[in-house]
Amino acid sequence: MFSRVYRLQPMTLRNGLQLRRVLQSVVLHLLIVAAAILVGFPFFYMVTTSFKTLGEVYTIPIKWLPDQLIWQNYVDAWTLVPFGRFTMNSLIYTVTITLGELAMGVCAGYAFGRLRFPKKDLLFFVVLLTFMIPGQVTLIPRFILLKELQWINTYPGLIVPELSSAFATFLLREHFRSLPDELFDAAKIDGAGYFRQMVQVALPLSKPITVTLMLLATVHHWNAYLWPLVVTNTLNMRTLPIGLQFLRGMETIAHWHVVSAGATLVVAPLVILFLFTQKQFIAGAIQGAVKG
Repeated sequence: MFSRVYRLQPMTLRNGLQLRRVLQSVVLHLLIVAAAILVGFPFFYMVTTSFKTLGEVYTIPIKWLPDQLIWQNYVDAWTLVPFGRFTMNSLIYTVTITLGELAMGVCAGYAFGRLRFPKKDLLFFVVLLTFMIPGQVTLIPRFILLKELQWINTYPGLIVPELSSAFATFLLREHFRSLPDELFDAAKIDGAGYFRQMVQVALPLSKPITVTLMLLATVHHWNAYLWPLVVTNTLNMRTLPIGLQFLRGMETIAHWHVVSAGATLVVAPLVILFLFTQKQFIAGAIQGAVKG
């Protein structure tokens, strides 16, 4: 009898542990679903509002879904303001700065991570200090400098001050330091210089982290508002986030259905980009979390 009780005890404990794990998993998934609904609801409401009429937007109680899809809102958003020009400006601004940040980050990160030169740690500490300086602090000095260079309301004024990224340098430096030294020793034996080692050895092993940086930089600069607002002063140089304000300010009563259509057009490229790069983005995020 005692032996039977002893045998049943481990089974009871095992069943209790399994039940606890199942409950923890259920609670965790419920929290994830709740967070997804909380984050996704504003986007859902934005998209549904972009297909409503003006009357449906101001209906009380709230009308969650339109009676029929009004595609004319997208036509109005594109034609009432120079939306095509805003899109071109945002593309030039975002693509150029993203590529510039990535190129500078790779070169600087590789130099700080793999090369030896005097005062390397001191210089890297200076780079890290830039994290402590808010962008608003340097806004006026940069504006005065650009005014002296006559770069206000120009593409160089928009792009050049934003080309560098201390965050990209820091992240890539830590990644390059984690790569095996044997690979670079073998490349040196084969006669590869520093540049070839970076391009042919380091970069092929860094695809997830570079895609992650590219996606983060693209989202940041595509949504940038303050710097383009300060540097540009004519309609044909404005970017998309500023262009949405012109849609909002057309009439006394805000045409939120047209504004929502314009906002959907702004967000759509980022969603498409994430769908194409999500595997590399997740891999890079996990890699950074493990190695950080």
